[in-house]
Amino acid sequence: MIFISHTAKDKTIVEPIALRLAQVYGQNNIFYDSWSIQPGDGIIDKMNEGLTNCKFFFFFVSKNSLQSNMVKLEWQNAILKASNGTAKLIPVKLDDCMMPALLLQTLYIDVFGKGLENSIRQMIDVINGTNIFTSLNQTYENVRAYIKKNSPSEMVIEFRAETYMEPISRYAILVKNAENDISINCESDAIFTQGFNKDITLNNGLICNALAAFSTRATSPGFPFKVKVTSKTQIEFIGVMRAVSENEFRMIPHIIS
Repeated sequence: MIFISHTAKDKTIVEPIALRLAQVYGQNNIFYDSWSIQPGDGIIDKMNEGLTNCKFFFFFVSKNSLQSNMVKLEWQNAILKASNGTAKLIPVKLDDCMMPALLLQTLYIDVFGKGLENSIRQMIDVINGTNIFTSLNQTYENVRAYIKKNSPSEMVIEFRAETYMEPISRYAILVKNAENDISINCESDAIFTQGFNKDITLNNGLICNALAAFSTRATSPGFPFKVKVTSKTQIEFIGVMRAVSENEFRMIPHIIS
């Protein structure tokens, strides 16, 4: 039994992972509340059953989950099982949160820093008992997005090249907002190209919209590309991507302050 411990606020990223694991190991072997707890079931009884039977406990660590008392109860019970040798506790980091002190000595899977596909591969390797060392298949991400939320309807995004110059400054901000509800302006460049692409399908199956922001100059350390995104209602933010070739975009890590 594989237990998926998370908060409902993180389902956008957690559910695609749960579905991928179910394809490999079968839905009945994955404890995921959306299908493991049905109407009429006792929630606490079902959770206790899942915790009792689990052999692999994946704790999806995020700023949201660390504020959930239910998730806290789950992973602290899992620590007890891990200390008894009856289950393996594997943290999966989703954002730039601070890892709980009790888990600092535990090696975690890093969705935030390494990406979704690499993390799913590592989860499968852990379950199968395979060494998760895959450095030849990992890509160092030189560009990160630093996001400042001024209000629910306004955010400033700064794309930084951390180590070396990136010749292509083509970025996409993924949102659920409609085109007439959201706008983008560049704060770092006098001339830039913008656009709106509707119904983009991501690798995890999620469908969203993309605000495009391009510049003809490079993004280099000390010279970030900075944009402001404004909504008439509220920004429904999904993530950020950058172009790595003419026709290919890749998700990049983002840090929200």
